[in-house]
Amino acid sequence: MAIPDGGLITETNQQYYAGAQGFLVSAPGGQSTFTFTFDTQLILGSSDPTNVDYALNNFKLYTSADGITYTEYILPYVLVGNTITLGTILVPVLLPATNVIVCQLKTLAGGDYGNRDAYGITVEENYGSYSYTTLADVVNNFLVGYVGKDKLIPDVKRTDVIFHVKRALQEFSYDTLKSIKSQELNIPPSLSVILPQDYVNYVRMSWIDQLGVQRIIYPANNLTDNPYTMPLQDNLGVPTQDNFGENTEGSSITEDRWKNANVSWINQDFNWELYNQGLNWAGYNWGNGGYWYWGWGEQYGMDPQYAQYNGWFTLNEREGKVSFSSNLNGRLIILEYLSDGLAYDLDSRIPKLAEAAIYAYLSHAILATRINQPEYIVQRLKREASSKLRNAKIRLSNIKLDEIVQVMRGKSKWIKH
Repeated sequence: MAIPDGGLITETNQQYYAGAQGFLVSAPGGQSTFTFTFDTQLILGSSDPTNVDYALNNFKLYTSADGITYTEYILPYVLVGNTITLGTILVPVLLPATNVIVCQLKTLAGGDYGNRDAYGITVEENYGSYSYTTLADVVNNFLVGYVGKDKLIPDVKRTDVIFHVKRALQEFSYDTLKSIKSQELNIPPSLSVILPQDYVNYVRMSWIDQLGVQRIIYPANNLTDNPYTMPLQDNLGVPTQDNFGENTEGSSITEDRWKNANVSWINQDFNWELYNQGLNWAGYNWGNGGYWYWGWGEQYGMDPQYAQYNGWFTLNEREGKVSFSSNLNGRLIILEYLSDGLAYDLDSRIPKLAEAAIYAYLSHAILATRINQPEYIVQRLKREASSKLRNAKIRLSNIKLDEIVQVMRGKSKWIKH
């Protein structure tokens, strides 16, 4: 497919894969205005490469007189929407009849268009976008299909629809939509990393070994905790106050001990190094503060959640950070977390497999907040919204029969299929 044929696809293969679109400019007179039809919105900071705002551009302009050799166009031009107006009309240099102008979505590290290496992050962010629809399209489609004379909703304000569709996107992001994000981070000596700006809840923590294999990091649960306040106390144990009547606070002794803890005493990953430190085969140590230290679980049995050496993490709500056990210092980790889908404009898109569920949610939410609505209508819409949400979860669960069969082959029963 070289040219879109009127369907839902609006980009050519060159626009989608290479992030480029070109025009032929005929002489004499030339052409000064060009409208590009990318799905990506063009962003212009400055047309001058020496201007610091040039780094804000997500595209470059190239011109060629023969269609083979391209040079970047750096003369002044104006961008309105996705339409570019050049300050001066192009004048063919080498070929008297034609001149080529190309808009190339770019990354700053990209090369020259003629070398076919200019595209990068800006182009790649658009890959796979056909499986999504935008928040604006959902609002427009709902107003067209569900609102009007002889329809279930006679009239509604656009602002009301936008409010409810944002709430729907938030609710669906928690357990239905694919709103899982991830960050690759290194654990510093402080053993804490800051929570992402759009963090709602964690999905999984894991550290990456030398083979690139992820090793799951488990929550500490009852093993340790991060206290929210640490009031200083007098010799009677009463919290003390400052000159403003507020409790004085110190640093957390619990967190300090956890950061310096030898977790091998907890997970029983004993070795000769520990033995030489005084930890014997029975799992206790003489001289740790002057008392016998029993290894975790030596007296009453080991708890399986602590019998692992991948380490532990805790959510430090006081500091807005994730804290890790001491054996993870310097590790490369992946933090997977949930966002609500509304943190950035780029996130405001919805999988097409959940589009019908969004419309059902909107219908129920709008009518349920109005007075004098027949209860049977409200209940019917509630059941329909619940049913379509369940269907959306099944569709987005991405369960594949072959993958299930492959897992079950390792079990004790034969699977016939």
